[in-house]
Amino acid sequence: MASCRTYDPKVLVAIVCGLLTAIVLGVGIWRIAIKIQRGTYTSSSSTPIEFCRNGGTWENGRCICPEEWKGLRCTIANFCENSTYGSFTFPRISVGRYGASLQTCDENTLNAGNPRATRLCNLTEDGEIELQNVKIGNCNENLEALEKQISNTSIQLLNISTEAQILTCDASKLTPENITSATRVVGQILNTSRSDSSEARQVAVTTVSQLLDASEDVFQRAAADNDDTFATLIEQMETYSLTLGNESVVEPNIVIQSVDFSSEGAVGSIGVRFTVQKGASDSLVSGSTLIDTNVDSLDPDGQTELQILLNTSRSNTRSCGFIMYQNNKLFQSKTFTTRSDFSQKIISSKIDDNEEDESASVKIVFSPKYNQEEFQLHSYACVYWNFLMKDWDTYGCHKEENIDGFLGCHCNHTTNFAVLMSFRKDYKYPESLNVSSNVGCALSITGLVLTIIFQIVTRKVRKTSITWVLVSLCTSMLIFNLLFVFGIENSNKNLKTSNSDTNIDNNNNEMLTQDTIVISNPTCTVVAALLHYFLLGTFTWTGLSAAQLYFLLIRTMKPLPPRFILFISLIGWGVPAVVVALTVGIIFSQNKNDSQWELRYRQEEICWLAVPESDGVITSPLLWSLIVPMTIILISNVVIFIVIIVKVLWKNNQNLTSTKKVSSVKKILSTLSIAVVFGITWILSYLMLTKNDDIRLIFSYIFCLFNTTQGLQIFILYTVRTKIFQSEASKVLKSLSSSTGRMKSMPSMIPLRLRVRMYNMLRSLPALNERFRLLEPSLITKETVVSESDQENPSFQT
Repeated sequence: MASCRTYDPKVLVAIVCGLLTAIVLGVGIWRIAIKIQRGTYTSSSSTPIEFCRNGGTWENGRCICPEEWKGLRCTIANFCENSTYGSFTFPRISVGRYGASLQTCDENTLNAGNPRATRLCNLTEDGEIELQNVKIGNCNENLEALEKQISNTSIQLLNISTEAQILTCDASKLTPENITSATRVVGQILNTSRSDSSEARQVAVTTVSQLLDASEDVFQRAAADNDDTFATLIEQMETYSLTLGNESVVEPNIVIQSVDFSSEGAVGSIGVRFTVQKGASDSLVSGSTLIDTNVDSLDPDGQTELQILLNTSRSNTRSCGFIMYQNNKLFQSKTFTTRSDFSQKIISSKIDDNEEDESASVKIVFSPKYNQEEFQLHSYACVYWNFLMKDWDTYGCHKEENIDGFLGCHCNHTTNFAVLMSFRKDYKYPESLNVSSNVGCALSITGLVLTIIFQIVTRKVRKTSITWVLVSLCTSMLIFNLLFVFGIENSNKNLKTSNSDTNIDNNNNEMLTQDTIVISNPTCTVVAALLHYFLLGTFTWTGLSAAQLYFLLIRTMKPLPPRFILFISLIGWGVPAVVVALTVGIIFSQNKNDSQWELRYRQEEICWLAVPESDGVITSPLLWSLIVPMTIILISNVVIFIVIIVKVLWKNNQNLTSTKKVSSVKKILSTLSIAVVFGITWILSYLMLTKNDDIRLIFSYIFCLFNTTQGLQIFILYTVRTKIFQSEASKVLKSLSSSTGRMKSMPSMIPLRLRVRMYNMLRSLPALNERFRLLEPSLITKETVVSESDQENPSFQT
């Protein structure tokens, strides 16, 4: 009767672990089913798939088309087809732009590599698209040569203006020196003190528009060398805006509008309203501006992008001019830095006074254009360009109440104005860890803690020292799991944010310093660094475990290298620390002037390493400080794993009876044991890189199942299956069984014969009744069989 009450702890543990694994797997399958069901039955987006054609994007309720297309869905052509004129061939040209010829100047010319000719694609008065005549340039003229010629008053400026326009038609090839030279040339052409044709000045405005297509970096380097050049050009543009009568000049990046009051003799206060309407693309087109005189208020509507009201006195005002720049590249600020691709439009107003008019003032409303799905407006400032400071200034300007999504400003003087905006990215913080992750991590944490305690407490009973590699691996993995569960979520997730601009302080018009705002969270950065360290440390210890097992099993006749434990400890704990310290140090040194340098290292959504954009993979810290080391360690572990499997585990020696008795089930269990401690299951993470969402989801849950429970697997294979643990667990179970038997007042209802049969059946399972000897440090020999005397050998005690 007593024997019938004896429970085999290995069987019970196997049953419990099987049930837990089934629960985790079931939760994962259930989550997959739920996601598939949601993907099948949830309603589609309010915007039909591919509603915007030909590269158009859906933003704020409408299609934003590329320059070459227009219309509600970007389906109407807005370009001139490929053309040929004489010996010149031109590719497709967008309306309103000059296209460069495919033929370039020869290598032995001064202007080598630049296009030989340009051609304008324009709209006729009837709205038809047509190509203009070809302008042929001089291959022996460059911008530096034109800069030297411009001071000669005898030379026709139209020729120089045309050459400058041809040389700047391909903005991608412009250098900082080209920008500086071209700016000086067009600045002299726009100088109204020089008598020349209006056509030359209009071509010069086209050149300025083409310059604004160059990259921001080129302008920054050009301004660093000489920022007076830009200031001179801006002033000349303002003066030129007063000379157009009641006409306008519209280019893709600039629009200039003049209003002439000289023919009107009325006296009194007047108001002029200049309106820029929203377009189907980011380029300005003819007809996108409106001018209204004798008005006293702003009147924006749904099609208004920017509107400015100039109030002045008619008695001393002959004309006024307006200029709008599509971006702020000519206004290189030392205090306001831009990191986003949202253009900061600049609006200029100027009056021509017979005497100083201190009553002049402007009101501005501006509809900010940005991706409202990813960003939200954080703040803005009403500023003007201070020519003395060569920077933005808030003097004389203040905010006004925002109406219907428009940002309002008022300034008591006239010059170049801007609404500097700062945005906060609307990060999509992930939900908390799901059930499967929590269950798996909890099981791993429990198993790792028990394994560490077992290795330390039973070292005397096992007549061996602590298995240092296994304890270090479990410690690193344990800390990583704890940090993952309790620290990976960014606390910024709990901060309340508003999706509107109602929380903007209109009474505060402080100067902004940058266009993107991120709430700093040093704690999240520290957690990301610790997660980085302990994950890299975990992989390092798996590699050291593989190296140790290789020495013990393959090179059993050779002793371990001297001071092996000290050596592997320095590698296991020191190398990851060096990698993390170097990574953080390099990122900080390269971005120490950036208040958001932390986001170069970690993500904002979670406290983990930053995931690079498609064009920044090569330079990302995730690649070089984690993925590359992990890949190297995994490859070496797989190689050692295959060698051990082939030469030791699955090698049968017919001369030894011990290897004949080893069952296939035990070989499989031994193989799995080594695979777990080598981290082989992390190979599944590479299968998650597939573009198919369904396949990636399946591999994600398989990866979660195997790796979140890695600590539990180590506990089962390296603690539960040892005889010491089984013996102690058996004593505890016997004690509990006898206590339960004494408390029962009624005899068991289960027949004795059935109980004996069930017990014998469970005892007959060989895979659950054998001991895993391969990884016992005191039980290793060349053929995986060791004598009892080898337990005392200190050369294998690691």
